[in-house]
Amino acid sequence: MTAYVAKRLLYGVAVMLAVTTLVFFLMRAIPGDPIRAMVGFEGDPEAVEQIKKKWGFDKPLYVQYGRWFGNVLRGDLGNSIWLKQKVTKVLTEAFPRSLSLVVIAFTLSTIIAIPIGIISAVRRYSLLDYVVTFFAFLGLSMPAFWFGIILIILFASKLQVLPAFGYEPLLSNPGGWFRHIILPAVAVGVPLIASLSRMTRSAVLEELKQDYIDTARSKGVTELVVVLRHALRNAMIPIVTVMGINLAVLFRGTVVIENVFAVKGLGRMLISGAINRDYPLLQGTILIIAGIFVLTNILVDILYTYINPKIRYH
Repeated sequence: MTAYVAKRLLYGVAVMLAVTTLVFFLMRAIPGDPIRAMVGFEGDPEAVEQIKKKWGFDKPLYVQYGRWFGNVLRGDLGNSIWLKQKVTKVLTEAFPRSLSLVVIAFTLSTIIAIPIGIISAVRRYSLLDYVVTFFAFLGLSMPAFWFGIILIILFASKLQVLPAFGYEPLLSNPGGWFRHIILPAVAVGVPLIASLSRMTRSAVLEELKQDYIDTARSKGVTELVVVLRHALRNAMIPIVTVMGINLAVLFRGTVVIENVFAVKGLGRMLISGAINRDYPLLQGTILIIAGIFVLTNILVDILYTYINPKIRYH
């Protein structure tokens, strides 16, 4: 297992390097540059050249890439052109905000979706099953940003019980943190509830059709034990797979939601870096998000061995 994890980590580093390298060159292949975004097309050409020299944009691309890659190996992601700050400092402040949003959304989706999926599987083709199916498809088809706007109108504008925008640090104001984070977490978590509940229903329903379930019932095992200890346990492989995908996708989903709710997390930094052609900020943010995807996949693979002891990696 240790050798397998080490091998996957090396593959993960290669994936992160490939993604950031692709972004590095693609961003510079698009017409325009961050200097023009700052001074405009009517800026003094001489001043533009001086700024380009200051930031190293006058060098060939391979030289720029070599400098950036060397700095990354030293833990330096460069300076944000637009924000005039160290990228590591900006991302250090942004990451806890995105992490708070992801943790709340993932927790809500998991504790709601799995029980709903189990009940829907046990009572398949009942009225409850049809209701759950209807709302699951509704959640899957509903854009997160649209649902977020609806939540703002309802809870922040009409009822005025929750704030519409902003963020409060958890350690300094736990109550304010929860009140600010709950609406965006619900907005981004609803589609995950829909997908995970459908997968749970399908996986549990498939296991309930197996012969060993009939054997357990014939031995007098209670239905609750049959469902939870036998069917659910054997159905956890696809469920955990979807949970891992959802956890990684949540960081992608925050790109839109953080802009809707004005939360300055990784998603908003990604949009800011792309719009302002802030190459260091964009590259650093994508590097962090790629690392999250890689670590999530490795974690899911490790969980497989605990769920099913028959699975072994060599």
